[in-house]
Amino acid sequence: MNNISKLTPATLSELDLNLLRQSIRLSEESRERGRHPFAALVADAEGRVIASAGNNSMPPEGDPTQHAELVAAARAATLLTPEQLASCTLYTSAEPCCMCAGAIYWTGIGRVVYALSEHALLGLTGAHPENPTFSLPCREVFARGQRAVVVHGPLLEAEAGVVHEGFWK
Repeated sequence: MNNISKLTPATLSELDLNLLRQSIRLSEESRERGRHPFAALVADAEGRVIASAGNNSMPPEGDPTQHAELVAAARAATLLTPEQLASCTLYTSAEPCCMCAGAIYWTGIGRVVYALSEHALLGLTGAHPENPTFSLPCREVFARGQRAVVVHGPLLEAEAGVVHEGFWK
């Protein structure tokens, strides 16, 4: 059975909020590089960043499977043992899609903290062909697994949404 939480910013630690804001800043850098405005990082229990990534899925040169969460999780999995990954948190500027939730699950990362919900993101992107969102919350993906993934979010949605303003037009 999954340990699933929906917390407010006031109930998360300052470290959690700082790392979530760092992922939002990385999403701004991703946009500045001409990429989709998403980013993620994996941090250990002490808050040391193990891996981070912006989104590299934008055509024509990008790979549509290279979402920030998937890339950060995969990088962390090459650096840490499964036992270490279980105590890590993936912080992301937007809720992991079903593909990224699968990558988080398979790498063994034990916790996710995200800013924008998939629902809020859809409101920002609309029917843009480069972001055909699923209506499938990451909690539902994790609930189908055999091990717990703790989820906190959505959090700081207004802050995370700013980088998307005008991008999907």
